[in-house]
Amino acid sequence: MAEKKADCIIIGAGPAGLGAGLYAARDRFETVLLEKFYPGGQIINTDRIENYPGYQNISGPDLVMKMAEQVQTFGGRIVTNAEVTGLACRDDGTVEVRTEEDRYIAKVVILAPGSSYRKLGVPGEEEFRQAGAGVSYCGTCDAPFFKDKTVVSVGGGNTAVEETLHLAKYAKKVYLVHRRREFRATKVLVEELMEAVNKDASALELKLDSVVTEIAGDGKVQKAALKNVKTGKTEEIPCDGVFIFVGMVPNTGFLKDFVDLTEHGFIQCDPAYLRTKIPGVFVAGDCRIGAAMQLATAVADGVNAAMWMKQYLRDPDWWNQPLSDALSPAGWYADCRFRSTNNDSARKEFYINLFRLTINRIRLLTNTETVKREKSCASETGF
Repeated sequence: MAEKKADCIIIGAGPAGLGAGLYAARDRFETVLLEKFYPGGQIINTDRIENYPGYQNISGPDLVMKMAEQVQTFGGRIVTNAEVTGLACRDDGTVEVRTEEDRYIAKVVILAPGSSYRKLGVPGEEEFRQAGAGVSYCGTCDAPFFKDKTVVSVGGGNTAVEETLHLAKYAKKVYLVHRRREFRATKVLVEELMEAVNKDASALELKLDSVVTEIAGDGKVQKAALKNVKTGKTEEIPCDGVFIFVGMVPNTGFLKDFVDLTEHGFIQCDPAYLRTKIPGVFVAGDCRIGAAMQLATAVADGVNAAMWMKQYLRDPDWWNQPLSDALSPAGWYADCRFRSTNNDSARKEFYINLFRLTINRIRLLTNTETVKREKSCASETGF
């Protein structure tokens, strides 16, 4: 097994991993992204993306290609078919990342394996999951594509209720299917749902004590088969799409004995710096506790982790410091650690940089005033 070294190892080349890879590589850190399959994560199966800033409409594969190329332009290396089998801390403070073929050693590891949508496991689900065929796991992403159409929504938790209410803003008819009579969502959300259901000419209709047993159609979703779990009665609902909101499964099985996980498998971390319990190991994207499960926020997580990586490399003791508004990953001058440190070299570097920043600001202000005076003189003399 070959041993390879890098400054930063990123596990996962989905949106979070690519975001982290771009910032780490652009800052001239030797960066390697290890991807189990191929870059992109869940968005590789998305036909149209309309809620990512800068693109009015772009396909998942096209966006992934652009992001991956950008990472590689700055020297980041993406290794595909590299499934991580385990991690370990070394005595020298580095982290060892093992794949089936190689062993990677790095000062920093960013965990970005993402998560997968929990499936219903019914006939037709995988078939119509292909881009544009009618099965979706994200109402926020895909609701606009079903404007004035009929859809079936499945689930009973907070996400299911919130996304169903969102769908009702676009679709002409929304059937919410839940296997129980009571919802697991918070009381306030359930009250909002019931208020919407009970409105005159409501677009929402509940199918309680029921499950979806099949999704069918010719090339695209055309109907969903339901079964009442108490009576056994079956029915078919003609529809254009089926939205499934039955939870997420984080891809963190290989991390079970390395970092702290929630009971559902999400990685425990502090929400501001994205630090795990292991020094030098950050987390980003849908695999972490509290993630918003959106493309844009996953990328932002990756960027955030890569920025705080620099803070850790400058000062490893920072890892155990509490959250503080005195720190800014992009602004060294806000880093108060230099003022309290016993390291004369660090203190000297801080004040030198502060002096340089002050001089640059004075020059900028001086140049601005000079330009103003020149314009004023030109105006008075008629030039």
